[in-house]
Amino acid sequence: MTNKMTKKIFLTLIASIFAWTTSSAQEPQMADLFRKEGKIYVVIGVILIIFAGLVAFLVYLDRKLNKLEKK
Repeated sequence: MTNKMTKKIFLTLIASIFAWTTSSAQEPQMADLFRKEGKIYVVIGVILIIFAGLVAFLVYLDRKLNKLEKK
């Protein structure tokens, strides 16, 4: 993975997290219900696992493509 691509991915991740946290001015009732019952952590955990899997797959795919390009 090139440095340029790594920087782009990192900056995109930071920007999306910042936008997500600042855009939650009004919280939906479902989030309040999940928070009261303690299920919000399960939802966040599942989302993080899916996101981490996608990032890992993209890194794997990029490395594989770089190997093919060098051949």
